[in-house]
Amino acid sequence: MRRLIALVLVMALVTTLLTTVAVPAAHAGAATNVALGLASFAVFNQLAGGLFHPRPVYAYPAPVYYSAPAYYVERPVYYAAPVYAAPAAPAPTYSRVVQYPHGRYELRGDGVYTAYQWVWIPNPPSPPPPPAPPTR
Repeated sequence: MRRLIALVLVMALVTTLLTTVAVPAAHAGAATNVALGLASFAVFNQLAGGLFHPRPVYAYPAPVYYSAPAYYVERPVYYAAPVYAAPAAPAPTYSRVVQYPHGRYELRGDGVYTAYQWVWIPNPPSPPPPPAPPTR
């Protein structure tokens, strides 16, 4: 117990000496003095920081192994009766052409890869009347 107390006192004394001797005072007189003071404090903090604030040690818990059961029970297997459904009715077909006396509209595209588009297609003009017979 005495050795532990002596060790703690020696560490406290060494720490006090190091902080007063190793770290120069930082005065606000010149920017370089302030920077040197901060740098020396940073170096001291890295060297002696682990003594005063030890990092926690994380350990994984020991693995737990379970033994296999001594017996196995075979469970019954139940199969469901197959269910038959009537085939679905085919989709109603719609006309893709709308007729008018002077032309028609056609629906083009499939709606998936090509967008739907109504296209107007006029009827061809009627042929010109036959020429008049020659007069004598």
